[in-house]
Amino acid sequence: MWPILMQFLRSNAPYITLPIAAVVGVIGYNLESLLSDRYTPFNKAVQDQRVDRQVEDEVLNDPTKVEKLKYKENVFGKNVAPSLQNK
Repeated sequence: MWPILMQFLRSNAPYITLPIAAVVGVIGYNLESLLSDRYTPFNKAVQDQRVDRQVEDEVLNDPTKVEKLKYKENVFGKNVAPSLQNK
């Protein structure tokens, strides 16, 4: 009896597993909708947030207060080994 049943299940596996997988999927989908919170808060677009930050920036409001583009300190003076520092 068992070999006949196993042969039947082996030959008809796709027809048996598809409805079982569908039932498990529907149960999982409904269980997830009951347990999880699907609310996603509204956020402005990243480009809009960037534009708002740029508008609020003081440098852009007053074009006369622009810093010169030059180094404030020597680039080669950073992360110098103690043996190479000036004493």
